[in-house]
Amino acid sequence: MKTRIKELRKERKLSQEELALAVGTTRQTITSIEVEKYVASLQLAYKIARYFGCTIEEVFDLTEVE
Repeated sequence: MKTRIKELRKERKLSQEELALAVGTTRQTITSIEVEKYVASLQLAYKIARYFGCTIEEVFDLTEVE
């Protein structure tokens, strides 16, 4: 699933580690989401979107969800 996480992180000058700590996950999970190898759970997607002050739809491209 495509996301804007990397773009949003770069705008705010955040590392993957900093974002991971802020949303209660690991850097490896953030990396996997960014490279589309892992789809975030609804709970994690909500935490990430909320952290950036966005809706889930603004962060995650849900058009690919079947």
